[in-house]
Amino acid sequence: MTTTQDSTVTARASRGQAARKAPRAVHPLLQKLFELYPRLFGARFLPLKLGVFEDLLAAHPETLPADELKVALGLHTRSTRYIESVASGLARHDLQARPVEPVAPEHVHHAILELYKRRSGKAPERARQHAVEQLAAAIEVSGLSREDYRERFTSPDDNLQSLLEDALSVVAQKRARREALQNAFRASGKTVVEFAEMYGLDPAEAKRLLA
Repeated sequence: MTTTQDSTVTARASRGQAARKAPRAVHPLLQKLFELYPRLFGARFLPLKLGVFEDLLAAHPETLPADELKVALGLHTRSTRYIESVASGLARHDLQARPVEPVAPEHVHHAILELYKRRSGKAPERARQHAVEQLAAAIEVSGLSREDYRERFTSPDDNLQSLLEDALSVVAQKRARREALQNAFRASGKTVVEFAEMYGLDPAEAKRLLA
């Protein structure tokens, strides 16, 4: 290879590396939203209340064009960081970053599965374990029985259904353990603190389990 050819190859490789490392451009309206509402669009994303699009238009009719705002919010809510906030079970927040309503179980469930799909390519076992843990937590706070949750969220995808069944098993095991502890506590005649010490439990955790 000649010196000229070698230089050309090196230049192309450098351009390729630069292209791969170049940060993705931020939509200008997302930058504006960050400036206006750093607690919602800043370092930590929060789930947005339903109807936030209309709220933003009403609050900033001159600076947030509707079409561009729709695109910006779409990019924001499809981002992995935003989906993580929904999957975590945080409440929806208004423009003042006040929690105003819970995220519906359907939205939490689908956010967890979307995260699993995005992460399973790189670390499938870790992604699966995390998804099962998140699903189990979502089931417990959903207000649904395990049977109702299974019926509502049964998936035709065998892999996703397997995640759900594993999570339901985790919930069943936790509830069985809690019931066993409650029965043992009632039979012990001990205070919560004494019972926690006897079983090697943190007193605060024991109080929660025995409530």
